Amino acid sequence: MNKNDVVRLEQVTRSYGDGQNAVTALGGVTVGFARGSFTAVMGPSGSGKSTLLQCAAGLDRPDSGTVTVDGIDLGTLDEKALTELRRERLGFVFQSFNLLGALTAEQNVGLPLRLAGRKPDAAKVKEALAQVGLGERTGHLPSQLSGGQQQRVAIARALITAPRVLFADEPTGALDSTSSREVLTLLRSLVDRQGQSTVMVTHDPVAASYADTVLFLADGQVVDLLDAPDPQTVAERMTNLEAARAERAAQAEPAAQDERGNR
Repeated sequence: MNKNDVVRLEQVTRSYGDGQNAVTALGGVTVGFARGSFTAVMGPSGSGKSTLLQCAAGLDRPDSGTVTVDGIDLGTLDEKALTELRRERLGFVFQSFNLLGALTAEQNVGLPLRLAGRKPDAAKVKEALAQVGLGERTGHLPSQLSGGQQQRVAIARALITAPRVLFADEPTGALDSTSSREVLTLLRSLVDRQGQSTVMVTHDPVAASYADTVLFLADGQVVDLLDAPDPQTVAERMTNLEAARAERAAQAEPAAQDERGNR
């Protein structure tokens, strides 16, 4: 394993379903995510993006292969230890903000610590909110904040435990273009200013252009890597992947029809 990798997947496979209905989401993926880097993960629908993130983050266990996070082989951990690792070493941001409407921004940010049985340090909570540009909104309820501000509260909540890795799954999917740009600029600045390792699944070429590297998946395999991405190049790569998928589907259909006819 490369010592500079904060997350490493080695020959990871993951399938769902049984027999003829089995679907391979990941087919022997080997990839590393460097410390202090920002990686975007892209691919056509069904390419394995979310499964890759879930396995990398210990939210799902692979069928085979190894996943190492911050030097720890997740396969050696029982469910309790895996839950503790996610709570203490990983941060999560999703498309839905998942804020509790009855709690203030400050209370929402401190919630992970309370769930872990620890009393939140008020100064650190305020510092986390200031970090995401909401130092003046600590007492506001989610309903008093815009969508972009709510997502920034969610990012502050993810950062309160000082995670080794921040996993973001379509973090701008529910936001308008202005709010998306604010959130992506924030994620970029966290990498540049604090060396916050970040892995983001996205379908948006503009969002991907904020990353250092774009990892492209197709049919459960890593098929391309793009460093220093720009939106146009990312969009072109995605268009090519979509076209290749459509061509494979068209070629497979006659064979499927023959098989049905021979039954």
